[in-house]
Amino acid sequence: MPDLAALPTTELEEAFLGVVDVEGKLAAALENLGPVADRDVVLLDAGRGRRERHLAEIGARVTAVTFPDPRDESAALARLAELPVGEADAVIVPWSELATPGSAFIAEAERLLRPGGRLLLVHDYGRDDVWCLRPDLRARQVDWSHRRGPFLGAGFRIRVIHCWWTFESTEQARHLLAAGFGQPGVELADQMKRPRLEYQIAIYHRSAPVASSEAEPDLEVAGVAG
Repeated sequence: MPDLAALPTTELEEAFLGVVDVEGKLAAALENLGPVADRDVVLLDAGRGRRERHLAEIGARVTAVTFPDPRDESAALARLAELPVGEADAVIVPWSELATPGSAFIAEAERLLRPGGRLLLVHDYGRDDVWCLRPDLRARQVDWSHRRGPFLGAGFRIRVIHCWWTFESTEQARHLLAAGFGQPGVELADQMKRPRLEYQIAIYHRSAPVASSEAEPDLEVAGVAG
């Protein structure tokens, strides 16, 4: 899914957020992979506030960080340097152009975590009904998710969330898709036989390293081996 925060108006973003994943599968997956409820969570590249509210609704204590230019890595790194290191239970980065494999941004985001804290990067999976809205991005999204791709090869695991864009009607779908995505949106609406579109989200996740002194003791060394 193209980043909804990049849509031309707040009203249009809110309209799309009202149809994307109405079942709340993404929030449930973040809780399952974190967890995030009753935890200190840093939300990076937070958009216009809806994502922060969703996390707060499931009990997260959220520090939301926005970037004036979501593609300016230098400015984003400077902003990350202002945040406390090693105090977050989870860092969530939704659909950020900065959270690319091997980036300095990911390394700095991980520094915010407590030992064993969870880094959760949300991207598109690139294999669904809506990928054609941004075909220029699909190839890299598919490449990222390969077993030997740059994320899984760097210690991340992947959780794929199967959800939907659920519209009130095909007429509403045509209106929103055309307003949000122009001709590609019109062409997608023309193919619709029902008022919903399959949508798949990829969550790349891994844990921050745990210091050796905090690791589980070896049972034999601890004197409890048989």
